[in-house]
Amino acid sequence: MNTSVRIKLSFMMFLEFFIWGAWFVTLGNFLPNNLQATDLEISNVFSTQSWGAIIAPFIIGLIADKYFNAERILGILHLIGAFLMYQMHRAPDVGVFYPYVLAYMILYMPTLALVNSVSFRQMANPEKSFSGIRVFGTIGWIVAGLTISFLAWDSKEGIAQGLLSNTFLMAAGASLVLGLFSFTLPKTPPIKRISTEKSSISEILGLDAVKLLNNRNFLVFFISSILICIPLAFYYQLTNRFLSEVGMENATGKMAIGQISEAFFLLLLPVFFTRFGFKKTIMVGMLAWVIRYVLFAYGNAGELTFMLLVGIALHGICYDFFFVSGQIYTDAKAGEKYKSSAQGLITLATYGVGQLIGFWVAGYVSEYYLGLREESISGFWQHVWLIPAGIAVIVLLIFLSLFKDEKVGKEAVQAQTP
Repeated sequence: MNTSVRIKLSFMMFLEFFIWGAWFVTLGNFLPNNLQATDLEISNVFSTQSWGAIIAPFIIGLIADKYFNAERILGILHLIGAFLMYQMHRAPDVGVFYPYVLAYMILYMPTLALVNSVSFRQMANPEKSFSGIRVFGTIGWIVAGLTISFLAWDSKEGIAQGLLSNTFLMAAGASLVLGLFSFTLPKTPPIKRISTEKSSISEILGLDAVKLLNNRNFLVFFISSILICIPLAFYYQLTNRFLSEVGMENATGKMAIGQISEAFFLLLLPVFFTRFGFKKTIMVGMLAWVIRYVLFAYGNAGELTFMLLVGIALHGICYDFFFVSGQIYTDAKAGEKYKSSAQGLITLATYGVGQLIGFWVAGYVSEYYLGLREESISGFWQHVWLIPAGIAVIVLLIFLSLFKDEKVGKEAVQAQTP
């Protein structure tokens, strides 16, 4: 890969995740403060990510993979996304906001696969080259969070003045840039298939890999993956709002510690995985969810600020040790024939079904304890955070008791990690 192409792909990844981090992290804070949304309305908005993840395979598998260059459809989707972001910025209430965010997430979620497709097609050895490109996506997310806090949009004064709406303008601008820039990316036409090769809808959605569920271990892992996404949804939906309400300054910028941690532990994962095996690695990831939410429940923005910061920093273990380990395990169990279908099935189960359930559970829990907010904001959040901690404990116990330890090939580990 020549230097020019590497720079273009790195900039593409930077913008792709800068856009997402520019508005999604603070969304849980924006909705109640700017649009006076209720907890259940907030859940409804966050659920659009899951609907986007469910619909995305149809857009990629049935349209992009067959008829259009990946870079062109990437550009078109981001140009439309820029318009939708601007409309979200202007929305006066959640009723007007919702159709725009739903349309946006249906169009944005496919771009996550498209940027990977554009990148992979330029690489002779994706296993070695991709991580060096993908890391710029993590940097983009971090820069977005730091920018929001640097401009004080997430400060108490900024929130009171409604400045969080500017995050959508920032995302719209970045989406416009990426939309135009995409047309300069290396040409990535659809792969011509042999006339007898046809992708069925079941293959595109990963349903061809359902037969893997006949394996008891994979079934336990599959169910655990769905269930652990419930605590994950709590983090995405409530953390920024929680940190702001308990008085942490520059909350959005400090949440970027989670992405730094994610990049760091991704490098450690192969060592841990090889030494301790899949079961222990994934259990450490589950345990990290429990510890994180207990820290959130009993920490504060005063003398116990370190507990909140450690909870944020645990994101690397929470995400990498469970989700990346799960991708490695799925890759190893599927075999050559069902690799793509199996990964599609896990993605549909986690980002689609699992988080869809999780966002609604988070909304119902925060709505249930709403009366405590008037008495004590810290007491309210303590009750809220202990729920996902308890769910993570249950998932951990299910996995511990039902999953039988087994070895995963080194080839799968090397293929899924830097």
